[in-house]
Amino acid sequence: MGVFALGIELDGEGFHPEAWRRATHAPDRLLTGDTLRTRVATAENAGFTLVTFADSILPPESVAGRIDAVTRASFVAATTSTIGLVPTVATTYAEPFHTSSQIATLDYASRGRAGWIAEQIDDPRAAATWGRTQVTGDELAREHSDSIEVARRLWDSWEDDAVIRDYPSGRFLDRNKLHYIDFRGASFSVKGPSIVPRPPQGQPVVFGADGDVDVRLVAADSVAAAIESAEQARSAGTPLAFAEIDVTLDTPDATAVQRLGAAPSNSPARLAFSGSAAALVDLLTHLSTHLDGVRLHPAVIDEDLPVLARQVLPALVRTGVAHRPVPGSTLRANLGLARPANRYAASN
Repeated sequence: MGVFALGIELDGEGFHPEAWRRATHAPDRLLTGDTLRTRVATAENAGFTLVTFADSILPPESVAGRIDAVTRASFVAATTSTIGLVPTVATTYAEPFHTSSQIATLDYASRGRAGWIAEQIDDPRAAATWGRTQVTGDELAREHSDSIEVARRLWDSWEDDAVIRDYPSGRFLDRNKLHYIDFRGASFSVKGPSIVPRPPQGQPVVFGADGDVDVRLVAADSVAAAIESAEQARSAGTPLAFAEIDVTLDTPDATAVQRLGAAPSNSPARLAFSGSAAALVDLLTHLSTHLDGVRLHPAVIDEDLPVLARQVLPALVRTGVAHRPVPGSTLRANLGLARPANRYAASN
């Protein structure tokens, strides 16, 4: 195994349905960005490899409204320096040309620390919001696959040295190093090229539960099942596999059970951990020998994140299980992924 990466989901207040009651900020503060910025800074200072931002075409019922995930990631890009920023953007119904441009722009704003969680949406309300017939079954999977493929082609549609900036001659772009992608699918066709130059990472890191991704997010209800799913993903050609874990920790004031009782998992298919920081360190140490990383979902962000930052991450770094992201490096490099060659440049 190579790098063992640590990710954390920081959308909302946590996966527990009553998490909003235990937040330490006033309900309107999250919308100002102060709380989000503080939480991401805490995760970065603790040594997390990346932070993710959940999203959906329709916000959760407990949320009156929220800014989209890419905008939230972009907001904290300038105030962070090492942590990866990975928003969720649905592949269903959304225009892949716009998605690719958003993620490429985030990669520039973060100086090469952007990722993308590509997610399918099987929800009739989302279809109604977009004014489309609901996409289901094989069509849902095909649109997901096509959207990722289009984004990857568009990121490659500018060669790395396409931008010249030769002020004396007035030449700023080598048009021969821009390429049409000429994609035609069942739901859409895209001519290209992109309106954004090739991102700093070449290709921002793509995460997801399925499809042509760089990092497979494995949802499994047991450690053995998570390890087996990760091995299957890597055997199928996916470079990295992360386990999804819902986490409820003991705090200085109360045990996990005293805090939230038998905290329901946000997803019945995810690993559910409830207990002490030391026990979580033991679990993650065991997983580090079988998986490439984890994404933690705190029950209550304002209560669980401080324990993670003060007790869990330092212990993992001390033992060498985890490593702090390297300043000035890209998310790809911190995950041990090589910068990909441009498919169009290679064909010339």
